Amino acid sequence: MSSLAVGKPEAATGTRPGTAGRPPLRSRIALVPTITLLLGALYCLLPVAWVVIAATKSGSELFSTFTFLPGSGFTDNVKELSAYRDGVYWKWMGNSALYAGLGALLSTAVSAISGYALAIYRFRGREAVFSVLLAGVLMPPVILAIPQYLLLAKADITDSYASVLLPLILSPYGIYLARIYAAAAVPADVVEAGRMDGAGEWRIFTRVALPMMIPGLVTVFLFQFVAVWNNFLLPYIMLSDDEKFPITLGLFTLLEQGAATPALYTLVITGAFLAVLPLIALFLVIQRFWSLDLLSGAVKS
Repeated sequence: MSSLAVGKPEAATGTRPGTAGRPPLRSRIALVPTITLLLGALYCLLPVAWVVIAATKSGSELFSTFTFLPGSGFTDNVKELSAYRDGVYWKWMGNSALYAGLGALLSTAVSAISGYALAIYRFRGREAVFSVLLAGVLMPPVILAIPQYLLLAKADITDSYASVLLPLILSPYGIYLARIYAAAAVPADVVEAGRMDGAGEWRIFTRVALPMMIPGLVTVFLFQFVAVWNNFLLPYIMLSDDEKFPITLGLFTLLEQGAATPALYTLVITGAFLAVLPLIALFLVIQRFWSLDLLSGAVKS
């Protein structure tokens, strides 16, 4: 009588006994960047979540309830904030919109022209100019703030809207991005074709190159808008009239007064929450421009 020998199943190739069911080592290592990014996102979003929830609390709820428990005083906080000094908060918001909107628009225009010129034209000293711009990117703004104040004070235009706008027009980082993007998005053959058709340099830039650079310029505009909106040091040095303060400097003055009047803390938190909303709205509005094809402008031209 023959007996059948039943052998044990062999382990899969490349695996060791006792490791069945475990993810491979490479997959486990690949999870490390994901976990790191999740921790970074949590670190960045946790303060935002706190501001959103704290803005819903009344003055008594702010210091007596659980940190992440929503309150019932958001509407009253907005009314009190709007009534504070006859609505000076909305004046600060309007100032920030002026500084950030006009400043970012002018800075983007200067960056587009300068970046296009550095990318397309060949002239003596081009690389030296670009190296100086890179040095400007590495220069901390705090180092430039005092010299800028002294120059504008000499021209007697401090404590004015122009004293905040003028230093923002030239952005070394914006010019750097525009130059890199123009070099990649605007083919030299297209520029030469425009010249052969008899178009002038300005017409080639506005009708051919500029539409092709729009996705990159949108990025420059967004970076500049956010940087100017969040700017604190330059207005703090240049301005003394609180009617011209941007929202960052206005909330700072409110926070200073809150040390003596704790009731103002709820106004500061609510104001900070409302100040974030325009940035979110701007990002949602202009993000569609990033999906434009690089050559769509040339095709339409």
